[in-house]
Amino acid sequence: MGQIVRLQAFLSRRVVTPQGIRPGAVLVRGERIEAVVGPGEVPADATCEDFGHDALLPGLVDSHVHINEPGRTEWEGFRTATRAAAAGGYTMLVDMPLNCVPATTTVAGLEAKRQAAQGQCRVDWAAWGGVVQGNQEEIEPMARAGVLGFKCFLVHPGIDEFTMVCERDLRDALLYVARSGMPLLVHAELPGPIDAATNALRSADWRRYATYLQSRPDEAELAAIEFMLGLCREYSFRLHIVHLATGMALEKLRTARAEGLPVSVETCPHYLHLDAEKVADGATQNKCAPPIRSRANREQLWQGLRDGVIDFVVTDHSPCPPTMKKLDEGSFRDAWGGIASLSLALPVMWTEARHRGFELSDIVRWMAEKPAKLAGCERRKGQLAAEYDADFVVFDPETKFTVTEDRLHQRHALSPYLGETLSGVVKRTYLRGREVFCDGKFPGECTGREFSD
Repeated sequence: MGQIVRLQAFLSRRVVTPQGIRPGAVLVRGERIEAVVGPGEVPADATCEDFGHDALLPGLVDSHVHINEPGRTEWEGFRTATRAAAAGGYTMLVDMPLNCVPATTTVAGLEAKRQAAQGQCRVDWAAWGGVVQGNQEEIEPMARAGVLGFKCFLVHPGIDEFTMVCERDLRDALLYVARSGMPLLVHAELPGPIDAATNALRSADWRRYATYLQSRPDEAELAAIEFMLGLCREYSFRLHIVHLATGMALEKLRTARAEGLPVSVETCPHYLHLDAEKVADGATQNKCAPPIRSRANREQLWQGLRDGVIDFVVTDHSPCPPTMKKLDEGSFRDAWGGIASLSLALPVMWTEARHRGFELSDIVRWMAEKPAKLAGCERRKGQLAAEYDADFVVFDPETKFTVTEDRLHQRHALSPYLGETLSGVVKRTYLRGREVFCDGKFPGECTGREFSD
């Protein structure tokens, strides 16, 4: 006889479901959710755990993460990235194809990543494949091998193993991308406006944040988005704009949606929380690309979320060793661009969203449901509903805390959020019914695995 799998009931007065926020219980048998029921409908044979007024959210999905392993594990790695993810309420990560060596631009690169991930993951993961110069023949094999879609850069990404693409490269690749039915994620900045701005700033003081901001103008994003929308019209592929930083592009994207183009858009917590007016000169922990823009621009992005022009929010978790941030020099020209925020993204977003009249259901839509849809895992991840993986988060929305290094859990305790007071504490995270984070600890084995539908 097979082993009987017991029924577990996880109760809360605030269960965030696709139908709204209500008192209830998530019934779990094995690794899947069996049902979400009212508090009076829990079967008598269920083992119960009641979280009271703490909210139950589905496990968050981050479709834009740089894990950097294999090859640059000293920057981050599967063990540390997934640990930080579990502490932040994430139960599914999709890894970007660059910053690892080899880059995930071939099936062999994907297999190297799978080998590196073995036995190290606190949460589930999957991979994007890369579109680079001359690898168009690799696109369909990577799709068959299990990548969830593809990523390209229109500007130099900062490392040499992953080449940027020009119009000719894209035209070589887009027939294959369109035929796969998978999305193409685009870092949408064109080099022309950046090169022109940077050349004009050669004698400028690169310790000043204003200098860096001028070197990555809005026009670089605007021109890139317009260019990609034109290709989308021509090739009818699924276009996704990553880390939108300029509010000036929103009307152009709104028009493209009305036209019926298959385009989706993400932004990041740092663009919705930080602003250029508060970035101190020399504070290179704030450097990212595209850059953090003005306070007025930030509010435009919030309006884009409210209007649905921006679909969702991801971290673009992009860590590096502290020396690469050039904190001693404070040079925004020479520092690595990237912000690591897997363990803090939920409280950062909730801190900002609650003051603008949003609810936890909005957070779930932006940080679980919609990213899962982009990644093609929306039938298993991103919702508290029957037949979904039993991934969920116990979240206290009321408690405030000060960000200290011990709350980061990534490889290097470097963050622009250090010292800030945020609202909302992740108390526990469950992956497929098992507790993987609890009050600062990481119980049990590393049971995360590559997602396969």
